[in-house]
Amino acid sequence: MVHLTRDLLAVLLEHAAEAEPTSTNVLLSATPAEELIGETDDVDPGTPVLTHFTLPDVGSSVNSVFGMDLSTPSERGRARFLSHPAGGLRIDETDDLSAVVIVAVPPWEADCVAAFDRAGRKLPLTIVDAVPPEESIPE
Repeated sequence: MVHLTRDLLAVLLEHAAEAEPTSTNVLLSATPAEELIGETDDVDPGTPVLTHFTLPDVGSSVNSVFGMDLSTPSERGRARFLSHPAGGLRIDETDDLSAVVIVAVPPWEADCVAAFDRAGRKLPLTIVDAVPPEESIPE
């Protein structure tokens, strides 16, 4: 089962709608359910819940020099959000894959989203009404 926060889903769908007719490809990362604030009673505490995203062009200048994805935080990025503006709520051969792939199609609403494993098998997707704790940068 894949868990995704409602706020993250809203941001991803908005991003996909704004990018149309171009597809989007966004790296996702998770927070353990026990660290979230909100409705997590139905989710086991250690369960990873997708809460954050990294846009693909973050750190691209460093990536082009070293040839590796240095923009992805350590231990993050095991999931990916892809939009398919032309339709097709499935994994395509040309898609970038991760352990979990969330695919969205127009009209960019919550019922037009599905989760898949890297082999293209559909996974149950649960939307969680919770948010990650506020983060800050140490001074």
